[in-house]
Amino acid sequence: MTEPVEYPPFGLGKSRFDQGVFYGRLRHFLDVIDPRTLFVSESRLHDCIKLLDQFKKGTLPPGVTNAQLWDAQKVKQAIIHPDTGEKIPMPFRMSGFVPFGTPVVVGLLLPNQTLASTIFWQWLNQSHNACVNYCNRNATRPAPISRFFQGYLGAVSSAVTIAVGLNILIKRAEHFSPTTRLLVQRFIPFPAVASANVCNVLLMRHTELSEGISVLDDKGNVVGTSKLAARHALMETALTRVVLPMPILLLPPIVMAILEKCVCVC
Repeated sequence: MTEPVEYPPFGLGKSRFDQGVFYGRLRHFLDVIDPRTLFVSESRLHDCIKLLDQFKKGTLPPGVTNAQLWDAQKVKQAIIHPDTGEKIPMPFRMSGFVPFGTPVVVGLLLPNQTLASTIFWQWLNQSHNACVNYCNRNATRPAPISRFFQGYLGAVSSAVTIAVGLNILIKRAEHFSPTTRLLVQRFIPFPAVASANVCNVLLMRHTELSEGISVLDDKGNVVGTSKLAARHALMETALTRVVLPMPILLLPPIVMAILEKCVCVC
């Protein structure tokens, strides 16, 4: 029986999709956040781990297909931390980021929020992000828990400060009409979340600026450390953390404004 073309020969620890092209990276990312892996049973997880162990030892039973191996690896990677070997709590898995994070985003975008609700939703969002970051951290090199706590406090403080500060400024802006004030308020979550994400990156990885990061050659061998590479890496990571929340925090307010305008015209 011939396997579908979408299942190439299995590679342990590798991606099923071509990472040299954008479409392959997109499909890989969609595979990582697939929420269906949240409903995998304990017995299914055990079978997947056993199958991968058999592949590693060269003792695979006859008839096992590449499709089964890729699926087993997807399940294991979604649930088990690659460094610690422990199960990641369901709300903090990458596959749970969308279903568990969506209610938080809805809360951030609620109109006419009070001071208390603004603080609560910003705190909840940063707490969820911090737990996801910690549970999916690179654990090959031990890092003090104080570093994660420092990043968490910095993210929460910056998010709450900016969100509350902008809300107060807008409410005091007398030259804004009520409609304009409401529209601007809908965009406040984005600068608060974006600045908190940048703050979190800088606080969590600031030691890289002084110590540098490993530089690899074409064959993946470490050839040295570089502070310049660390600076570029942090800048690009911080920029990514600003861009990523744009679709979910900017598009809904824009769509709502357009819909409300259409309704008023009608």
